[in-house]
Amino acid sequence: MTTPSVSVDRDRVIALLRAWIDPVARSEGRAWLDEKRRAIADGAPAWQFFTAFSSVPRHLGKDDLRLTEADLAEADAACPGWQPQAWSVDQAGRTLLVLALPQADADAFVHTLDRVFETADVGESVALYQSLPLLPFPPRFRQRAAEGIRTNMTSVFNAIALRNPYPRTWLDEGAWNQMVLKAVFVGSPLHQIDGLDERANPRLAAMLVDYAHERWAAHRSVTPELWRPVGPFAEGVVLDDLARVLRSDSAAERQAAALALAASPDPRAAEVLAAEAPDLREAVRSGALTWSTLAVPTRPG
Repeated sequence: MTTPSVSVDRDRVIALLRAWIDPVARSEGRAWLDEKRRAIADGAPAWQFFTAFSSVPRHLGKDDLRLTEADLAEADAACPGWQPQAWSVDQAGRTLLVLALPQADADAFVHTLDRVFETADVGESVALYQSLPLLPFPPRFRQRAAEGIRTNMTSVFNAIALRNPYPRTWLDEGAWNQMVLKAVFVGSPLHQIDGLDERANPRLAAMLVDYAHERWAAHRSVTPELWRPVGPFAEGVVLDDLARVLRSDSAAERQAAALALAASPDPRAAEVLAAEAPDLREAVRSGALTWSTLAVPTRPG
């Protein structure tokens, strides 16, 4: 796997996180956080970091950050793809403590975080996985990201899979494909996966089609979003699957099939779409129907 080139302005990240905490946390909590950050940066014993990391909610609370569109734009500028709109104040505080750890020794930094990951509760795990794109030495956390994908806790899985640029940049194809397939399986919204379109690939498309067949055999539906990574690789018999979806009673499913057919490289796809749903073909052509405008229902039954 080629090592990606990623530019993260960590000084700006730290400044943003600290500024976002101000209107949410009390002054006593902010003072506590700043004191702990200084001590950790100055080389405090590891146990002090572990204790502070665990204690953050008690001092800062768990309220959501109050981020504006301008804040989110600044987040993306500091770390491309970073989407902290769902972050809480304790998650921001914990990330600041992690970023305060001395970074001169990569092995020591990673070892400290390994110890936290191994003992973290659900809330701590969510904060750690959300912070991955912001950390130094990002290739060293590929295995941790893969572990986040395998978890049976949906909130932890979503912390790594959704609104997080780390998987897009650092996961290999096998781990990426497993993440997307699991997102479908657990009912997580695929449109919140950063890089979903760019990292679509033939193996993933085949896995998703197989999953759809399994669901249909059990008389179950699939999320319309499943067809989004399939479309660019839909050929041959997969077009018959999409024609079937075009005849669904669900408007969202029909729209998804139309979008997938429009993205297909197979010349027959245009014929299927024109024959089965000429109105949807025109909606796609005009730009009235896109994956962004698709109304995705709740998790299928």
